[in-house]
Amino acid sequence: MNILEIKNLKKSFDTEVIKDISLTVEEGKVVGIIGPSGSGKSTLLRCATMLETIDSGEIIYMNEHAVRTNPDGKAVYASPKELRRIQRYFGLVFQNFNLFPHYSVIKNITDPLITVQKKSKNEAMEIGRRLLEKMGLSDKEHAYPCQLSGGQQQRVSIARALALNPKILFFDEPTSALDPELTGEILKVIRDLAQEHMTMVIVTHEMSFARDVADHIIFMDGGVIVEQGNPEDVINNPKNERTKAFLNRFER
Repeated sequence: MNILEIKNLKKSFDTEVIKDISLTVEEGKVVGIIGPSGSGKSTLLRCATMLETIDSGEIIYMNEHAVRTNPDGKAVYASPKELRRIQRYFGLVFQNFNLFPHYSVIKNITDPLITVQKKSKNEAMEIGRRLLEKMGLSDKEHAYPCQLSGGQQQRVSIARALALNPKILFFDEPTSALDPELTGEILKVIRDLAQEHMTMVIVTHEMSFARDVADHIIFMDGGVIVEQGNPEDVINNPKNERTKAFLNRFER
């Protein structure tokens, strides 16, 4: 089953940033998106998660249209009520954690469960504590974000996203704000989620990680998909000259 389908997506700011991109994410699969800065990777994720509105195209979650294009070529979004329901299908882990600094670790995780999903405090606490244990942070329940390392904060943000039980999880360069020695702990969490067949879309500059974890790699440049396919093929044996030039900057 396809969790996400994007068809002919276009997005402009002053210039066209996303140029007619289409992609599909199957249930249980991991899609890695790589490419240079400014290639449109993060904008694509922001469009897919409704943080940016698109100019035209289609975004479909679980066979339900979040947005489609009308006959005059303009994007038309679903009603606010329908969008709120569709938005429950996905979670997003940001580069810079986006935790509430005045909330404890456990409250950062449980607050959306109580306010958005209307779960009882006891049920939310049970979910939150189970996820903190999964992230190796059971002893940080009452800590505040300022008392955590960057890696710990990112694990809390992953737990917060997982708490809402999304069908698909998006990661926007989840290690870019971390010191190199903290990167490994986040990559391990994502590897573990992949082994559990969590459906994920990951924008990353970690090439070896993308090759090892993803089922499908997309290389973007200039707002288009330049090359895509099996990770071994795209990263180890790219066919497009632009892909080769980009990957030559990395150890693979």
